[in-house]
Amino acid sequence: MNLANVLTIIGFVFLAVIFLICLVIVIYLYIVDRTQKQHPILRNYPVIGRVRYFLEQIGPELRQYFFNNNNEGKPFSRNDYQHIVKKAKYKRDVIGFGSQRDFEEQGFYIRNSMFPKLTEELKMDQNTKVTTNRYLLLKDPLFTQKKEELEKHESSAYLLNDDDAIVIGKDTKYPFIVKGQIGMSAMSYGSLGDRAITALSEGLGIAKGTWMNSGEGGISDYHLKGGVDLIMQIGPGLFGVRDKQGNFSWEALLEKSKIPQVKAFEIKLAQGAKTRGGHIDGEKVTEEIARIRMVEPFKSIDSPNRFREFSDLPSLFDFIERIRDHTGKPVGMKVVIGSHHEADELARIMKETGKGPDFITVDGGEGGTGASYQELADSVGLPIKSALPLVNNALIKYGVRDRVKIIASGKLFSPDRIAIALAMGADLINIARGFMITVGCIQALKCESNACPVGVATTDPELQNALVIDEKKYRTANYLITMRKGLFRLAAAAGLDSPVHFKREHIVYKDEKGEVWPLEDLYQTIVYKGS
Repeated sequence: MNLANVLTIIGFVFLAVIFLICLVIVIYLYIVDRTQKQHPILRNYPVIGRVRYFLEQIGPELRQYFFNNNNEGKPFSRNDYQHIVKKAKYKRDVIGFGSQRDFEEQGFYIRNSMFPKLTEELKMDQNTKVTTNRYLLLKDPLFTQKKEELEKHESSAYLLNDDDAIVIGKDTKYPFIVKGQIGMSAMSYGSLGDRAITALSEGLGIAKGTWMNSGEGGISDYHLKGGVDLIMQIGPGLFGVRDKQGNFSWEALLEKSKIPQVKAFEIKLAQGAKTRGGHIDGEKVTEEIARIRMVEPFKSIDSPNRFREFSDLPSLFDFIERIRDHTGKPVGMKVVIGSHHEADELARIMKETGKGPDFITVDGGEGGTGASYQELADSVGLPIKSALPLVNNALIKYGVRDRVKIIASGKLFSPDRIAIALAMGADLINIARGFMITVGCIQALKCESNACPVGVATTDPELQNALVIDEKKYRTANYLITMRKGLFRLAAAAGLDSPVHFKREHIVYKDEKGEVWPLEDLYQTIVYKGS
């Protein structure tokens, strides 16, 4: 028998074995599917019915990459996502051919000036420079990997001029002075892994002039690694400022206030995507996270949906006053607005008592979260472009606007969205998911599962290995710097020398009929309805 015949016999036997193995597996699955009681599809269509569940499982990926057009994806479209990535990776944000915005739809527009400001006329910090790493795209072929080159790049930090610096808590012992209008919204260590928090901290530190909100999970060593200024958030669970019995600890608060990077405290009443207490699954609660939060490891955490320390605005303001006196640092509050009545009451009691926060973070209902409930995320709380004017108007109405700064958040991930929010009354802007994308988030929508495939929203050590801090930190810095640059560019286009001067008159609203409404007119409507 020659070699060819031997190989033929071996090949035939091998294929026969493979066929028999497959046949046994199919028979086994057929029996299992026909006898199981959970899925009617599998009982009626054994084995073949499994294809349905497979396609259902990969449906989000199919829609994200193949079937949704560039502007359809939720919560961020492909265009939204790619604009963030380009800023972070290439430190540039130019597009070609034209906008993909649907100009037939209603929406807000920035009024351009016939005589824009020249670059040399812009009023900004000309001395502070930042050096980061960015990619240069050399080739982008169809079937092979992109050819890119990494280079060091020095640029302006695009910070505000000293005269325009924003002071939070001007009457406190230790005011918080900010020269960049964009910072990182609350994201806790535990919701995000240590590598993600570290990359964000170091990236924000490189960019300078910004801040990082700790989230309600307390301050970890990873928040501190980048040297960036911190706003410590205190949620109803009191994580990081409580004793072993779960009661508020003034000693722990004082200890946190002595950390040089901690510039302010924020009392979290609610968050846009979850107007309730926070939640973190037990498998995310490592021993380190449990130590920081002073809870039991590997057990799910559900913090209360409100504080036990106060039950109305006067008692909240008393609590804020005591924290301010105890620490000497500014104290703010994070709120979700549901109607003009809430905003009006807030401002009225500030006026009557002479007390209140140094800043108010207004979080829109379109904001994100690591874990929430669909009914809360979809239907509770107004979106930012409705909530922000209500708060700003109420503060102006009662003459207390100059006492408080407003931080706005809720999908404000591009310079034009930020400029509109500033014109609506915001002083500063918080971004969360935009920064998550800079460190690798791909919108897998698995934040609540501890199975984030790119190692961002997970504490799993193996999954976190995918996130390289020394590469991602520069993407965070590039994104922030490019955003600030874009904001100055918009200010120049509107005839302003700085984005701090965006006002109502710089924004118009075009309705579905093409009629244009000045933002001031819309504000008057809001004031009238809210009176």
